[in-house]
Amino acid sequence: MSERVGSFIFIVMLCLLAFVGGVLLAVTETPPHQFFRDAWRAGTALIEKQRTVSDLTRTDLWRVARSDDQGTTVLEEGAVEPGYTLYTSGEGSSARLIALDGELLHEWSMPYSSVWEEGKSAVRRPQNDELIFFRKAWVYPNGELLAIYEAAGDTPYGYGMVRMDADSRPIWSYLENTHHDFDVAPDGTIVALTHSFVANGPEALDHLDRPYLDDFVVLLSSEGEELAKVSLVEAIERSRFKAFIYAIPHFSRSDPLHTNAVRYVSAEQAALLPFAEEGQILVSFRDIGVIALLDVEEEEIVWAVRGPWMGQHHPSLVENSNLLLFDNLGAFREGNGSRVLEVDPVTMEIVWEYVGSENKPFDSPLRAEAFRLPNGNTLITESDGGRLFEVTLDGEIVWEFYHPVRMERDEETFVPILAWGQRIDPDFLEDGFRTRFEGQRQADAALY
Repeated sequence: MSERVGSFIFIVMLCLLAFVGGVLLAVTETPPHQFFRDAWRAGTALIEKQRTVSDLTRTDLWRVARSDDQGTTVLEEGAVEPGYTLYTSGEGSSARLIALDGELLHEWSMPYSSVWEEGKSAVRRPQNDELIFFRKAWVYPNGELLAIYEAAGDTPYGYGMVRMDADSRPIWSYLENTHHDFDVAPDGTIVALTHSFVANGPEALDHLDRPYLDDFVVLLSSEGEELAKVSLVEAIERSRFKAFIYAIPHFSRSDPLHTNAVRYVSAEQAALLPFAEEGQILVSFRDIGVIALLDVEEEEIVWAVRGPWMGQHHPSLVENSNLLLFDNLGAFREGNGSRVLEVDPVTMEIVWEYVGSENKPFDSPLRAEAFRLPNGNTLITESDGGRLFEVTLDGEIVWEFYHPVRMERDEETFVPILAWGQRIDPDFLEDGFRTRFEGQRQADAALY
């Protein structure tokens, strides 16, 4: 018995010494401290992942519903920009095209499991389909759809891109870690974002964690073939704006830029901006609060600015080449922490803003979008509220739509986040596709 007790105490002491030794290695950063640190981080990440994905309402794809409203609740004829609205949500890998009255006109759907290929996808072990959604979608005139996948509870969370026909049959897929945003240039070239872990970055960036998540701008042909790929961390590091790298907050050392937008700069936009050229890419770095221009050929950031925003999403150049963006965290008001800003990129003057109102506050700290429409109104995606709405320059809401899907959990009602919303001009769509649903609408109307 005494030998068994002694052996037990000996084993406990060895474990204690190993633990203390590991702590000392980590604190003093003595090799192989990286191994112990990575093992600890991986273990805690796995536990958190399992906790999150066990219930959809614990992910960031569903939020407690702020309103019982569903579908279109406001429609001011004559004041609203005519057309259809395309949107995606955290509900899954689908995109919906709706009329202004909220009627569903067309839907595309393609679960990630139907395009994933083992050994050919950057995602080795994907999440279940219910945890994967279309972050953004873009419709072609003939009804084909381009969409990117993201997943909850995984890192990298970018899962790939797919192009499908109007009947949701795959045309091609690009299975790198695409995330957040993409744009389609006038010649059909696709500008997208991917990310992946980098273990050995530039020595000047030794203050970042190893490995860290680097973002890349990639150019794809209209057939999904990769034409170019640029590291955004390295593009900043080699530019005169390198100092922005040292503004990375402590919590972002593993994901230093968190790039969340890409926009192709057209010839018309470049002509109005003294610092831009056609073909450059407007990018948004959320965690350092920077909006910048990337020259893909030079692989360098050629212009960058910080402004009166925080945690921003979806900057775009409007008709006068001002910056329009969703300022997720910059309002600093109780229950209404978000706003939409239009900013002169030269003077940094705020020339227009929308901050909601007492009876119609809005707040979306994690995701959101804002589009300037041809009639001068702004289409806003309040992701966390599950709401799309259109406002005039005077701040009047002339159209409002709430996602109609709900989920009940523990006596609370949840709504999927709205990931993306865009107004589509009917004349943009070819007759062959548009008549598929417009003909049915007319037939239905004739019955009443």
